Amino acid sequence: MPQAILSRCFLAPLLAGSMLPSIAAPPHSSSLPPAAQRHWTADNGNGTYSNPLFYEEFEDPDIIRVGDEYYLAGTTMHMNPAVQLMRSRDLVNWELAGYCLDRLDLGPAFRLEGGNIYGRGIWAPCLRHHEGMFYVFSNVNGVGLQVFRSRSIEGPWERNQLPGRHDLSVLFDDDGKVYLISGNRSPYPIEELTPDLRSFVPGVRYEVDARMGEGHHLYKINGKYIDVSAIPGGPVDQMVAVADSIQGPWKATLMVQGESLGVTAAAPAHARPDDRGLWLHQGGIVDTPSGEWWSVIMSDHGSAGRMVSLVPITWDDGFPLIGLPGNLRKAPNTWIKPDTGCTQEPRPAFIHDDDFNGDRLNPHWQWNHVPDDSKWSLSEQSGVLRLHSLPAADFYSARNSLCQRPPGPESIMTVELGTDGMVAGDTAGLALLSSPYAWIGVVRTDEGLRLQRHTSPDMGRGFGRRNATPPTASPPVLGPVEPPPRLWLRVHCDFDTDEAVFSWSADGHQFIPLGEPFVMRFQLTTFQGVRPSLFHYNTSGHPGGYADFDNYTVDEPRSRGIEREIPLGRTITLTSGADGSVMVARTDSDKLVNLAAVDGGVSHDAQFRVVDLGLGRVALKDLRGRFLAVADGAVTLRDLSGAPPGKGESFQWINLLRGDTLLMALANHRYLTTEPGKPGPVTATATGPTPARKGGACFKWQVVE
Repeated sequence: MPQAILSRCFLAPLLAGSMLPSIAAPPHSSSLPPAAQRHWTADNGNGTYSNPLFYEEFEDPDIIRVGDEYYLAGTTMHMNPAVQLMRSRDLVNWELAGYCLDRLDLGPAFRLEGGNIYGRGIWAPCLRHHEGMFYVFSNVNGVGLQVFRSRSIEGPWERNQLPGRHDLSVLFDDDGKVYLISGNRSPYPIEELTPDLRSFVPGVRYEVDARMGEGHHLYKINGKYIDVSAIPGGPVDQMVAVADSIQGPWKATLMVQGESLGVTAAAPAHARPDDRGLWLHQGGIVDTPSGEWWSVIMSDHGSAGRMVSLVPITWDDGFPLIGLPGNLRKAPNTWIKPDTGCTQEPRPAFIHDDDFNGDRLNPHWQWNHVPDDSKWSLSEQSGVLRLHSLPAADFYSARNSLCQRPPGPESIMTVELGTDGMVAGDTAGLALLSSPYAWIGVVRTDEGLRLQRHTSPDMGRGFGRRNATPPTASPPVLGPVEPPPRLWLRVHCDFDTDEAVFSWSADGHQFIPLGEPFVMRFQLTTFQGVRPSLFHYNTSGHPGGYADFDNYTVDEPRSRGIEREIPLGRTITLTSGADGSVMVARTDSDKLVNLAAVDGGVSHDAQFRVVDLGLGRVALKDLRGRFLAVADGAVTLRDLSGAPPGKGESFQWINLLRGDTLLMALANHRYLTTEPGKPGPVTATATGPTPARKGGACFKWQVVE
């Protein structure tokens, strides 16, 4: 139920009870810069941030601090350039620093010649800084461990290769030794590298003999050795092990447990109340100069791919645990920005638009496999991206497909296509690279041009490899014969439904859908979320003509909106997202209860004034002047006799998108909650939202006037 609207079945009894004032939507205003309003920005502009850090895929994060700057590395798999590097000064607002490698060209399959590296490539980087040098260690399936080094995070990067190691992490110890941990089964080997990082020291092997996982992050903190690793999967946890010596013994515990941040396993629109969700796992930790500890950690997000969140760390009995005191191993979706000593203006990390007017591509583009640089150009025809077609059987095996990550929770990708240079056998258009994949585009045959929408079968991990049988394609959905030589193609991705609608336009304004919605999904064939792609290939077995792409835009309808506003100074009602019950201040006691909306006569008692306490924190005051107060998990109404609200009356306002709001009590870092389907006392005992948000801790709010 939208925040500004109550269904008539809920509203009518309240109106009948006592002349409730009219319902009105809160004002939509923001002091954020324009770019931060148009594109997903984690910074809320009020001293808080909301996860995910980037509402688009960023895989296998590893993070370090060098002085007062933070650096982040992420997986790029088969995409080029390879190994993405980001930087920040406040851990919330990030920008692209560059890549470790322009071309991941390690054999024919990396160029889509006689095979492919879908689901492989380069992954799980370990980022380190030692004695003025940045290092990135990242494995390439079937090739080996790549070691990159540079004096600057921007490069240039020197590279050498070692024997392959799975999901490794490196520690530069303070005695000059260099250790590497790897593997996904216990015991996990710890080996020693030579100081030049070009070979392993023979005969040195220690082990972490404990229940851990993969995706290791090895540290030495305050004299203790610490390994953080993730249990493989989607609804899985992250472990942490601690030892006094690199030789062990190691003691391990859960670092985070069952924390989904309200992310469902199924598409949110189809999630059931018992959905287990997709949990935080696999990420590194970092400190600030002020002594705080934080984790940037990954979780799956359906067809959009895996995304990262920023969550606080609390040290408990020598273990760094995700969460806050009173609610360990859980994480808030909205929290106070880290104390880094630096203030940055809210800004999006990624703006994907590209008008192709410069001499370089938007740096957020990546090529699907290694491109043939002789077959694309920004200068051959000024102001457009010109793709010359190369021979390919289909889009999946086509070279020079240019890709980006689509922002969530909803994004609309549009591109202008010029077809004058296409010849017989050419196919050009806009695709979603995945397995299965789908595209809308123009096919030229000897008879002329035809607009088509194509959906592939599941390509499978074996497709494109030696002796593999190509899958059978479904018949295309046919559009107009001889479409205009210049037309617009669009794909609208809704990651709440995991559906994408392809459409086209002759004028750039009126778009006509072509074909049924494409069902997107996360899969292990490419091991990534869907990727919007500009492509051009020729099926005749020979190179063909050219296609011109222009004015690529990415609109984000829900990058920021009413669901991320806090109705400060307004009077609101709160209803449970689980059962529609209403939160009510009892007049005959100091109890806060939830009552079924069909119970009449509670309208004024269901109204609360939102008092601004700063930093996204609020107090809630009923119409009799009493404040919601929390002590030992119980929620009461307290008359403060004119005194300001204290910690017991303070709540962090947390938005989850899709209209769901949580209220975290600062007294115990737990959330107001009701028991669905059972009217009774409201408590502050929930550890977080259930994935489908039907556990009683998620509320819908509306302003009353």
